[in-house]
Parts: sequence; structure tokens; C-alpha cells
Amino acid sequence: MKQDARTAASSRKKTSPPAAIPDGHAASASPSAFHSYMAAVQLLQQGKFEKSLAVFDKLLPTAPPELIERCKMYMTTCRRQLEKTSLTFLTPEEHYDYAISKLNTGYYEEAREQFTSILEKYPEADYAYYGLAILDAFTGQIQDCLDHLSRAIDLNPRNRLQARVDNDFQNIVDDPRFTELLYPEVP
Repeated sequence: MKQDARTAASSRKKTSPPAAIPDGHAASASPSAFHSYMAAVQLLQQGKFEKSLAVFDKLLPTAPPELIERCKMYMTTCRRQLEKTSLTFLTPEEHYDYAISKLNTGYYEEAREQFTSILEKYPEADYAYYGLAILDAFTGQIQDCLDHLSRAIDLNPRNRLQARVDNDFQNIVDDPRFTELLYPEVP
């Protein structure tokens, strides 16, 4: 009898317990779907965004409900990362326009990276210093704002006139250092 019980037990198909998704809910996903999901997340963490996106893209149509939103979120992350690395600009001014678009949409760190990237290639780009000054004004970094604006004015004195009427410097107009920078005393 013991022999028959062992044979019957060993001949049964072994099944895996339900996979758990990261937030602790039991997944009704097949183990292969969950493994694909985990592989895609791991690729994303390794910075292999194209491969990760391909796995998520293949998984999405058949993904169980509890993974769909996570897959979409990670796919968006992959696309953003790929967009960052694949950007090419024909002119520094075009690059500046992109940086300003990031600034205007509230992506301040990305905007800072773009302005800095412009200055690495074009250290005399007064408009990039001006953009950094605006960014610093938005983020409350007053001394950095004044330093960047001063450099922009040194490189192109017309920036002084622009800054006088630019509403982006609204939160520092009462700072005496800002006033001195924009309205220097003439000897």
C-alpha cells in the first residue's frame, strides 16, 4: 500500500504555488507570465531599456490584471529613458528649446542636465547660463541664480535688458543683489 501511495504521489503533476507580485497580492498569473515580468523588471534595473520594453510589450496583451498597470508604468519608464539617450539636436539653440520645454513642464533636474550639457559643448552659450538662472530662480537657489545671470550678462549684455522684463525672476526682484546686477551704477 505504501508503494502505491508513493507511486501515485510521484506521478502527479507538480504545480507551483501562486506567484506573488511585489506588493504582496497573490497573482493569478501563470508562472511564465510572472517570470517574464520579473525578467523585464530586472532588465530595466540593469539599464537595458530596449530589451525590457520588448519583454513588457510582449507580456502586456496576455498579462494578468494585477500586472497590467505595473507593466504600463515600467514601459513608460523605459520609453522615457530611451528618449533621453536618443535625443540629437541639430543646433545648440534647438537643444536649448528642449531644455526650456523641460523647465516649463516642471522637470527641473532634466532641464538642469540639458543646460549643463549645452555648456559642456558650448561654454560661451550665454542663453544656457540664462536658462540656468531661470531654473535657479524657480527652485529658490538665489545665489546660483545671480551667478548664472551674471555670467549670461557678461557673455551677452542684452541679457541684462531681457532679465529686467522677465517674469521668471519675479520671486527675486526684491533682492538688492538682483537690482544691482540689472541696474549697475554708472560712474
